[in-house]
Amino acid sequence: MSSTAPAHRRPLSSTPVLRMALVWGGFVTLALLVIGGVVGFLVGGAGGLGSALAGVAVSAIFLAVTATSILIANRWFGDPLYVPIFFGIVLGGWLLKLVLFIVAIVVLRGQDWVDPVVFYVALVVSVIASLAVDVVVLLRMRIPSASDVTLPTDPDAGDRRD
Repeated sequence: MSSTAPAHRRPLSSTPVLRMALVWGGFVTLALLVIGGVVGFLVGGAGGLGSALAGVAVSAIFLAVTATSILIANRWFGDPLYVPIFFGIVLGGWLLKLVLFIVAIVVLRGQDWVDPVVFYVALVVSVIASLAVDVVVLLRMRIPSASDVTLPTDPDAGDRRD
């Protein structure tokens, strides 16, 4: 075994939380697509429908990028370069979101079918729903406050990690 590879890799305590948040976020996004689509259609016709769907989709994509980038970065946990890899991947995800947000706004701003009020309301409701999912998932997960810590062994007792 190489000196850079850890002897035992256990999953980080954040991994199940992030996975659960992504799963429940997906369910909430599907519900918001249906509800937003119906309400958007009733309020603004076909343009309202498209605006609501676009608002929910934009929010869902942007919120999923952060959790996904953290899950991807956590694969390097235990590597000596874990911290720079982690921050590089997460920062890259944020930069990707920034570029995608600018592109989405520029593309959607010029479309005749976009109802800005419906788009904005769908976006805000989707973000609030996603934050609520994150809070509920975090409150329901049972994670000790020092879960990813390995305590040193007693020097008088010898190394008991064998």
